[in-house]
Amino acid sequence: MPTYNKLVRDGIPSIIAADGKTFRSRILDEQEYIKELRIKLREETEEYLSAENKEQALEELADMLEVIHALSETHGSTPVDLEQLRVKKANKRGGFSDRVFLIDVVEA
Repeated sequence: MPTYNKLVRDGIPSIIAADGKTFRSRILDEQEYIKELRIKLREETEEYLSAENKEQALEELADMLEVIHALSETHGSTPVDLEQLRVKKANKRGGFSDRVFLIDVVEA
């Protein structure tokens, strides 16, 4: 019997049950949930960095976004609010599409 001890997507228990399998799970308290979301973000980031093709990379980025959206909610925000903050920062400081790599700065 495999042991996972990790946060999973909400639909996973139903998928397991539909396969005729039984499982044990529990609902995390708020602090455990935040901790496990951070672990999940690290896991998804590592999977993204290990992706071998564009399709795998995009799948992992989608997983990262799902975790980031959940994390934003733990901070009393919403994915919409987070996107507005991202746009505000991009308008003020730019994004990354110009591929600028800063080497150093000479003080005046």
